Amino acid sequence: MIEQLRKIFSSFILYQDVTDDKKDHYQWFLTSEHQMIGIAKEELTTKESQLLSHFLVPHTITVPEMTSEEERWHTLIHSGTTPRSTAARYRFIYFTFQREQIDPASFKEAVNAFFAKQVPILWENDHEGIIIEENQDEPISYEAIIDIFMSDLSVNIRFFVGALMTSLKEAQKGYQMLLRGADAARKHSEKAVITHIEAIPYILIDQSNDSIRKDLVKTVLADTTDDPDLLKTIETFITCNLNGSVTAKALYLHRNSLQYRLDKFKDKTGIDVREFQQAVAVYIVLRAINREK
Repeated sequence: MIEQLRKIFSSFILYQDVTDDKKDHYQWFLTSEHQMIGIAKEELTTKESQLLSHFLVPHTITVPEMTSEEERWHTLIHSGTTPRSTAARYRFIYFTFQREQIDPASFKEAVNAFFAKQVPILWENDHEGIIIEENQDEPISYEAIIDIFMSDLSVNIRFFVGALMTSLKEAQKGYQMLLRGADAARKHSEKAVITHIEAIPYILIDQSNDSIRKDLVKTVLADTTDDPDLLKTIETFITCNLNGSVTAKALYLHRNSLQYRLDKFKDKTGIDVREFQQAVAVYIVLRAINREK
């Protein structure tokens, strides 16, 4: 849809590409892929605006004005121009929350209070964006941030934690990889905090085509695809780090019942998920099934 809109409207622009002084010149819409797009108000007729509202969600942009540090990071990420001074070590943290739960200014204030300093935040729209960790000595617990936001403000937040980087030349690529990883993770997992390492299987699945995914499911899972209880047991066993006791407790099963199901899966597929390498393969294929749902 985005490419079609580009062809129709010459002023089409993505939110992250527009300068602050030009934002009011556009009418903004949110796509089903959570991208904020704008079309110049002068180019849109009333009829065209109403028509677009049937396919897209009209949206009003209200995000805090960028600080000088945020402007430097924005320039670095979107143009590749290296600023004179930024962090020696940094990582990008993608976040998203429901827009009606908190406004961007209040979110930014709460994040700064948690870090006890001004933290650069680049907004994709008014309910998602990236936090930039700079020269952080102590690891940040984003689970703890979520707990605080939930208990104090009743706000549900999800984080995607990017890789630690040291080269500013990699910032532009790292930013794009972060957004792709966050998008893949959002499709496959309900976890509130996901790291770039955890997202690797999701990214691999998203980059494969339908035919490959179907072949993998058929080859690996064989006749177990019509046994959701068995697959749920296998998935839980893998996500519990192949720990039988933890898995049995999570599924309210006796250890003997769990062992029976693991053996049943092995008999049907020839795969023993108690072996790490085989478990990894099965986990990736299970993600492929979830993607099709």
